[in-house]
Amino acid sequence: MAEHPPRETGGNDIAVDDLDHMVAVRPVGEIDIETAPSLRLALAEALVHASSAKPVVVDCSRLTFCDSSALNALLTERRAAQETDTVIRLAAPNHQLQRLLEMTGALPLFPVDADPPANGCIPTGHPDGRQ
Repeated sequence: MAEHPPRETGGNDIAVDDLDHMVAVRPVGEIDIETAPSLRLALAEALVHASSAKPVVVDCSRLTFCDSSALNALLTERRAAQETDTVIRLAAPNHQLQRLLEMTGALPLFPVDADPPANGCIPTGHPDGRQ
């Protein structure tokens, strides 16, 4: 059996930063069936600090892969966010994630920003996180 190099995973290393105008969630590496529960927990933690005026922004710039488990985590927490009129935005999704969202019809459910958040600001400049 061939050995595989250790893969970079979201695991427990998913940062959640409560900033002035948003709550940033920063997963790294691959989010799949093994690591999706960590993404779901990070999103749930972010929602505790978020509000209708303070969206959750998932900085996807360091993600290398997302499978349907990751999509399920995003959709589940999006449903929870809707209960408090909170928006979950996706920032800088790679082509693979963008394609997954398109193929499943989930793309219209998330505002998407081309760039990752910088200096605690939502890339679109909208303080309420809406397009």
